[in-house]
Amino acid sequence: MSRNDWTRRGFLASLLAPAAMATAHKAIAQAGDAVPLEPSRHHVSPNHAKMATEGAKRYTREQIEAAMAMPVSSLKGLQPDRFLTEFDRGRVSTLPDGRTLREYDVVAEDREIEVAPGIFFPAWTYNGTVPGPTLRCTAGDRVRIRFRNRSISEHTMHFHGIHSADMDGVAEVVKPGDEYIYEFDARPWGLQLYHCHVPPVGLHMNRGLYGAFIIDPPTPRPKARELVIVASGWDLDFDERNELYVLNGGANFYRDNPIEIKKGERVRLYYVNALEFDPVNSLHLHATFFRDLRRTPKGESEEYTDIVLLSQADRRILEFEYEYEGMFMFHAHQNRYAELGGMGHFRVRG
Repeated sequence: MSRNDWTRRGFLASLLAPAAMATAHKAIAQAGDAVPLEPSRHHVSPNHAKMATEGAKRYTREQIEAAMAMPVSSLKGLQPDRFLTEFDRGRVSTLPDGRTLREYDVVAEDREIEVAPGIFFPAWTYNGTVPGPTLRCTAGDRVRIRFRNRSISEHTMHFHGIHSADMDGVAEVVKPGDEYIYEFDARPWGLQLYHCHVPPVGLHMNRGLYGAFIIDPPTPRPKARELVIVASGWDLDFDERNELYVLNGGANFYRDNPIEIKKGERVRLYYVNALEFDPVNSLHLHATFFRDLRRTPKGESEEYTDIVLLSQADRRILEFEYEYEGMFMFHAHQNRYAELGGMGHFRVRG
């Protein structure tokens, strides 16, 4: 039996037998080998075995291949063209100490979305779309997120960044019909990520619960055309293997709907890897190089390249310009990912 087979069987066992897992943890703890997990803190809900495939449709390989060959004009439930440049900066007010307060409303709700032509998926969403809204603020802002759960499952919002334990989106599980308010100071500046942290976390992210969280530096960066792309995949049959690879939720959308930019224009791309069930992802730009802005304790440093490798939940701020007009491809350099939906084009005009 392969290691992957063992992992999948262990995952299914964890869904179907939470009581057995709890007994095993207790036995290990009594033996002095480990501290038992606290079931109320981070455990697999008994209902997940049923909910994991709720509403899923089965698609054959031939149907998926046919969808990859079809031109993409629009996708029901998704707006990748709009998401690309849309930022939620919250409702802005001033605190008594003079600092900026930004308030956001985020709702978890279940939606069926079209992820490729004729291919539909029962997503769990933040604010009705995948990825969730791109939340944006400036370092030092006080952010307040009112999170309401209107889904069939328990959910949270876990923000990558620095904050107190009760704002971490792990222990404070929000049950269907309930709500929770996250409040913290935005730091450190850079490109961050948020996602659901209810186990199994891979399932919740595969269902669509993730989004970009941009914390701008105190001194603004130079003016640029700013774009957000969140790369991910869709495990359509819930076997922990992706059948589709997508950018901003939809397969091949930017392949057939090129992103328009100007020759010589500075482009700042906020690129997030939310791919589950594959250990790495990447991005390659054709016919130009980009500056990979890596955060350091003192600021940012630049790496100059045309390809970047990202682990799960990794993200990059990339800046580039095109010297020539024309149609230029960008994609993951795992060619299988590109051929199964993770491909796009920039149309550069003079």
